[in-house]
Amino acid sequence: MNISNHRKQNAIPLKGLTVALPAAGIAMVMASCMSLRGSSSGGEVTGVGGSSMAEPTPYGMVLIDRGAYAMGPSKNDSAAGIRADAKPVSVDAFWMDETEITNSKYKQFVFWVRDSIIRERLADPAYGGNEAFKIEEDKEGNPVKPYLNWNKAIPWRNANEDEQRAIESVYRTNPITGRRELDPTQLNYVYEIYNHTAAARRKNRLDPTRREYNTDIPVSDELPVISKDTAYFTDDGEIVRETISRPLTGDYDFLNTYIVNVYPDTTAWINDFDNAYNEPYTRMYFSHAGYNDYPVVGVSWEQANAFSNWRTEYLRRSLGREGVFIEPYRLPTEAEWEYAARAGNSETPYPWEEILPMDERGCFYANFKPMEGDYVRDGHVITSPVGTFKANDFGLFDMAGNVSEWTSTAYTESLNRLTSDINPEYRYDAAKEDPYKMKRKIVRGGSWKDVAQNIRSDLRMWEYQNEQRSYIGFRNVRSQIGFAKGTQKKKNK
Repeated sequence: MNISNHRKQNAIPLKGLTVALPAAGIAMVMASCMSLRGSSSGGEVTGVGGSSMAEPTPYGMVLIDRGAYAMGPSKNDSAAGIRADAKPVSVDAFWMDETEITNSKYKQFVFWVRDSIIRERLADPAYGGNEAFKIEEDKEGNPVKPYLNWNKAIPWRNANEDEQRAIESVYRTNPITGRRELDPTQLNYVYEIYNHTAAARRKNRLDPTRREYNTDIPVSDELPVISKDTAYFTDDGEIVRETISRPLTGDYDFLNTYIVNVYPDTTAWINDFDNAYNEPYTRMYFSHAGYNDYPVVGVSWEQANAFSNWRTEYLRRSLGREGVFIEPYRLPTEAEWEYAARAGNSETPYPWEEILPMDERGCFYANFKPMEGDYVRDGHVITSPVGTFKANDFGLFDMAGNVSEWTSTAYTESLNRLTSDINPEYRYDAAKEDPYKMKRKIVRGGSWKDVAQNIRSDLRMWEYQNEQRSYIGFRNVRSQIGFAKGTQKKKNK
C-alpha cells in the first residue's frame, strides 16, 4: 500500500491546514466530540465510588489520634540509674481500652469457652447427639464446615440424662471442700491467626520472579522455607504445641494454630510472695463477684492474645458481613502503649504532668507502693478497682500502677536499633525449642507492688510470655479505620 496515499484518504482540514491522521486518530477525535462523562466503555478517569462503614466507637475504648513523640527516657537520672535514650517515633491512630481488662470481662471469655465445650458435647453422639447444637448444612441442605449453633440455648434447667452428663462434664467436685467447680484443665481455647507480615514478605512469594526485582540478581527456583506454629490434641486429650519448618505450598502455610488454656493462675498470689498469707486472694480474687471490677491478673501473654482473638471473633459474629472490615483487637505495641500513657507528652515520665506521684494535697495519682512496707497509703493493699484514680489527658485510667500490662513487643537488649521510627514494633514468635530468654515480652506501667520509680511510663520492663503474675494484666487496642469521631481527650502541649 502507498502510505502517502493512505494518509491523504484520512486527512482532516483544520483552519486551512490539512492534517493526516491514521484511522485510530479519527476515532479519538470523534470520541473527544462526544460526552466526557465516564461509562463502561470509556471516558475520563473519575475514580471508583463505593460506601465505607462508619466505624462506631468501640465499647469502653478511647480514640488515640496519630502523633509523634520521643519514646523512652529523655533525661538522665543517676539516682535511679536511668540513662537518657529517647527515640523520636510516630504512631498511627488506634482505639484503646479506657481501663485494664477486668475480672468480669475475662470471666465472659472463660464462660464462653465453657459453653462452647458443652455445646460441642451436646452435639456429640456420646452425649445424646443433639444435632441442633451444631450446624453442618446450609439452608439448602448443602454441607458446610461444621460450626456451633449459639442460638440454641443450653438446657441448664430440665436437662435430660444425656444433656446433664454433657453439662456436668466440665465441672469437678473439689476433693477437699466438696464444692462443685469448673475444671480449669478443660478450658482450652483453639484459634488460628494468619501471619500477614510473613505472607507479605517478598522472600516468601511462590513466584520466584516476584521475590527479587533487581534483574542483575539470579532468581532461585527453590521454594522458600517457612516456619509456622501448630497445635493439636492427641487421642488421649493432651495438647501438643510445636513449630514446624517446611517448603512453602500456599497461603495456608501462614495460618498458625494455637491451643491455650484460658483459666488464670489464681495461685500466683501465693507463688509470687514467699511467706505471705495471700490465700484469700487465691480463693476469691477471680471467683468472687466483689472483685469483678478489679483488673484480671494471673494471665500470661499467651492468654492475653487468646482473649484478644476471642474478642475480635465475638464482635465480628454480631456484625455479619460487615465484620470483615473490623480491625482485630490486639495487645498494644510498646510504642503505642507509651504514647498513650504519656498522652503524647515527651517531657514528663508519668501519665501526669508533675514529677511526683501525688498532688499538693497528698492525693495519689496511681495505685503503687508509696513507701517500704506501706502499700495502703494510696488507699489499697493490692490492686484497686479500675478507674479509681484520675485519667490522663487521653482519658485512659491506670496507665501507671495497679497492674503492669502486656504489650505485643518482644524484648531484646538492642530493641531501639532494630525498630523503625514509624509504628515501631519488634515481633518474635518464639518456637517451643527456642532458648527461654527468647520468650521475653515487654510489660509496661508498673504495678501495685512497685515503688514510684518503677511506675514511670518511659521505662521498659519484661516478663516471660508464659508467666502468670499477680501484678500483670493487660488491655486491648484496635487500629482505627474509617472516619468516625472518637472520644479522645487530648490536651495541647
